[in-house]
Amino acid sequence: MDAEQQFQAWFAGRLPDDWFTGPPEIVLDREEIAVVGTLPPPALAEGIGDLERAAVVEGYVERFREETRERRIDIAREAEHRFRRKVSWGVVAEGETVMFTTLSVPVMTRLRQPERQVLDTLVAAGVARSRSDALAWCVRLVGRHTDTWLADLRDALKHVDRVRSAGPGPLD
Repeated sequence: MDAEQQFQAWFAGRLPDDWFTGPPEIVLDREEIAVVGTLPPPALAEGIGDLERAAVVEGYVERFREETRERRIDIAREAEHRFRRKVSWGVVAEGETVMFTTLSVPVMTRLRQPERQVLDTLVAAGVARSRSDALAWCVRLVGRHTDTWLADLRDALKHVDRVRSAGPGPLD
């Protein structure tokens, strides 16, 4: 069982069955565990417009967030103690993902002058407030436009993890 499956099983044992339409998606990195579940469809009146639909979904998500807050906090505390990572929460409602909490983790990098000039141009143009914001903007832009490639790469890494875990353990 790989790490993602272990986390999936751990959360499945603790989450109430009626919260989501199926098992939540667990997204892992070194600092954070993001738990994102799909909400059952809200009751919508026939023939409502897009603005009304958006308002209903927004209220539905906010109600879920408030009604589950205490239990989510308890589960997160237990997970944070056990796994030594912060837990963030989000939902998918009517095809839109809404994150309730997420970490913002500092990342250090070294950039050459042409790369710094890109960031400085974004700051000068008012696209970002700082080089840090400009770099985050660039990462979001690349992520948005390379979803398929990044998904393929993540799948390949999962395969590597499965093969590695099926191999012999470390030598003593």
